Amino acid sequence: MTVPGREDEGEPAVEAVRVAARAAGLQSERAVVLVMVSGGRDSVCLLDLAVALRGSSAVRALHVNYGLRDSADAAQRLVAELCERLGVPLQIHRAAGPESDGGNLQAWARDVRYGVATTAALACGGVVATGHTATDQVETVLYRLAASPGRRALLGMTPRDGLLRRPLLAVSREQTEAYCRARGLAYDDDESNEGGRFARGRVRHGLVVALREVHPAAERNVLRTAQLLRDEAQVLDGLVDETLGGRRSMAVSRLAELPPGLGRLVVVRLAEQAAHGLRPAAGRRLAELLTLGARGGTASLDLGDGVRAIVEYGVLRMSAEAEPAAPAPVALAVPGRVRFGSWELSCQLDPPDEGDAPGISAVFDADLAGGPLLVRSWRHGDRMAPIGLGGSRTLADLFTDRRLPRARRGTIPVVEADGRVAWVPGVATDEHFRVGADTRRRLRLCASRGDPD
Repeated sequence: MTVPGREDEGEPAVEAVRVAARAAGLQSERAVVLVMVSGGRDSVCLLDLAVALRGSSAVRALHVNYGLRDSADAAQRLVAELCERLGVPLQIHRAAGPESDGGNLQAWARDVRYGVATTAALACGGVVATGHTATDQVETVLYRLAASPGRRALLGMTPRDGLLRRPLLAVSREQTEAYCRARGLAYDDDESNEGGRFARGRVRHGLVVALREVHPAAERNVLRTAQLLRDEAQVLDGLVDETLGGRRSMAVSRLAELPPGLGRLVVVRLAEQAAHGLRPAAGRRLAELLTLGARGGTASLDLGDGVRAIVEYGVLRMSAEAEPAAPAPVALAVPGRVRFGSWELSCQLDPPDEGDAPGISAVFDADLAGGPLLVRSWRHGDRMAPIGLGGSRTLADLFTDRRLPRARRGTIPVVEADGRVAWVPGVATDEHFRVGADTRRRLRLCASRGDPD
């Protein structure tokens, strides 16, 4: 814990931090600012700044006590005393602890605090502010570069991300310490961040120190590189927008014409549109997707992270949804009417006029069809002899001919008569049930969907 200094000591340091926070939009933020305060120098600095720039009535504080270190309760008391001094309402959340000793402890703690903060911010109509500094930015870029290859690893944290605000990203940890001393603010840094137990600590006390020895401006160069790449990322994002033209799919032939770098970015964008989240690894599968598209027909590739790439007749799209379940089989009385998933099917004996049939329809020889009929989903190996095609074909081949996506095939009704596939709406009618000169009774089957294709 620091020894408080005098309020008039180091005023230039105070003003420098305030200027940076104003430039980051902290003062102009219209919503209530919920500051996440751990008790460390950075978050204490941010809370004091928020009150100075916004007034205590527009600021709230949140402290999460994980109970994982001996000084956890002391840090909580320090935060409570600071909030009382500044006139800021404080919410304290005591975490129950991880369910098991396994897993990533820091990831669990991060999930807890951001989950609680998001709920609290939404309840008060505010935004969440964290004390991430330029020093944290350097450590984040270096850690991600080592752990997660790709362009995004070098972009670092952004000042604004949804409800999240990071007003101190242009301020170093040394500056927040100087600010706290000048303002007479006590703080209690988490001692676990100073050791090598966690990856962040190893980066801070090993890698960053080594880079300083290589070049005294190493940290500034990392920050400058991240900023340049963020600026260039906006150009690349605009190019991807232009290439896709608002579409959520792309012809594989067109994808193959693109420079590989742009092709990877397009694949990533399509995957992230489908998943509504970051999927940077999807771009690595570009070559596989081009090979898949060259085979023709319909094929798919699991990209991981809940995203599947689907190539249908030369067009690539992404899906993050499971294929719809096939409806249960149902019996269709003659005459009668049934529901099959989103479809409605009916049959009518000796219809008066074929032209009056709604939706998709077919007419059978009723004596050959018999009854009742069975309506079910297709099965691998199903075959029929479509009228006019001559010979037998598998339903899989017929679906391919009709360009029916694989994801939809299980929901299409297959009408079975006397143990034989008689009709698939919009696909084919079996030759065996054709109406002929000897037909005594006709049976009309009609099908319509409750939702559009």
